[in-house]
Amino acid sequence: MTATDTYNDIKEVNLAYLMLAQSMVRADRESAIFRLGISEEVASILDRLTPGQVLKMAGSDMLLCSFRFNDSLLLNLLSNHERDRGVGHIHAAILAAGKPVEAVA
Repeated sequence: MTATDTYNDIKEVNLAYLMLAQSMVRADRESAIFRLGISEEVASILDRLTPGQVLKMAGSDMLLCSFRFNDSLLLNLLSNHERDRGVGHIHAAILAAGKPVEAVA
């Protein structure tokens, strides 16, 4: 994979993430804040972004989204493929609700 391929892949992920996040915030703000792990301030910024601003941000060579969970317990609960998978997802959601949200620095 070349540097250009990586850059293009990052742009695609950024654009998809920003469009999804903005759509989620506009459709159901509270749910989006929880599901995306963002603060009210970040949600407000996403809501106000113009299409041009979204494209400009997506063009960054830095990945704008990150793994919300750096906790191995949460990752294991979400990736568990056993029979009681639904219980694991519910447990992960409860643990995630207690995690702090990202804020604009």
